[in-house]
Amino acid sequence: MTSPRSETVIGNARIVLADRVIEHGWVAVTGGRIAEFGEGDAPAGSEDAAGDLIMPGLIELHTDHLEAHYQPRPKVFWDPLAAVVSYDAQLATSGITTVLDSLRVGSDEGVTDGRLAEAITAAREAGLLRSDHFLHLRCEIPMPNVLDQMHELIGRPDVRLMSLMDHTPGQRQFRDEGKLREYYRGKGGSSDAELDVMFARRTAYQKVHAADNLREIVTQAHAHEIPLASHDDTTGENVIDAIRDRVSVAEFPTTIEAARGLHEAGIGILMGAPNVVRGGSHSGNIAAVDLAREGMLDILSSDYIPSSLLMAALQLPGHVPAIDLASAVRTVTKAPAEAIGLADRGEIAAGKRADLIRVHVARDVPVVRSVWREGERVA
Repeated sequence: MTSPRSETVIGNARIVLADRVIEHGWVAVTGGRIAEFGEGDAPAGSEDAAGDLIMPGLIELHTDHLEAHYQPRPKVFWDPLAAVVSYDAQLATSGITTVLDSLRVGSDEGVTDGRLAEAITAAREAGLLRSDHFLHLRCEIPMPNVLDQMHELIGRPDVRLMSLMDHTPGQRQFRDEGKLREYYRGKGGSSDAELDVMFARRTAYQKVHAADNLREIVTQAHAHEIPLASHDDTTGENVIDAIRDRVSVAEFPTTIEAARGLHEAGIGILMGAPNVVRGGSHSGNIAAVDLAREGMLDILSSDYIPSSLLMAALQLPGHVPAIDLASAVRTVTKAPAEAIGLADRGEIAAGKRADLIRVHVARDVPVVRSVWREGERVA
């Protein structure tokens, strides 16, 4: 075999393709793209992967973990540029080469994540980022300031997804108001009296603002050709609304009934990777593995723990024997790429971006050994 013309050749690896796994093979990269791949021994001079997995870089559609770097403690705010750089490093070493940073749009605290959007741009322009960053606008539709904040961000070229969120107590994710109280007690130490005031305010906001805000957000998303996601669909009525609004992705449906309706409508279902790793939802809703067994899990998201994305994908075949490794990896690579129109990445195929990760697994824990973004080693 003659050596292909390439900048990098990785051999002695298990190569995870979109439809199968090459148990012993190699992949060659040139000009930041996949040049070719094959089975058997690699050409001379290749990098030895020592039998580790070589798979496409992971693609994350919904993570708000940047907030943990920006506000590491209640009322403590870190330098936004430093927060972005630290967060980006964690993503890359978790195997995530493309990420949609989920930013809040609409808040009853009167704040926006606009400073973080600016910091992401500054980090990108300064060449500080290892992963490829886009934006996901999480629009809290009942909030009176959501439209003003949306208009500040929607014209940015890096906005690739918008989600329709409504965390009003007593419905969707927090049908059980007690779960919402537990969340806020743990997050900020709020008292029940303070939460009573907050919940009453949010309920009032929903009655006054939600319907008009929703229509404008949906209109603007379609006008800017930005894919829409629904969030925490629970009832048949929620499914009807998602179909009406022409959403592409349904994030974290909370019931099997809602998931079935969304699936039958051809809407991709996204669930949390922590849900898979932990064995269930922290809010007491439907388990991601149960949806996978029903053939209704399309995409996984790390949500609040970046490392969970790779862990969940590798654990999924053990939970659901009908899902093989290639199929599981698609939920964190090819499927999310297709959901937001990134056709240039998400699989090991000739001509695709050489966004690759080398993964070693020991004691059932995956460790990312190497990361390449467009053929360049970044971690």
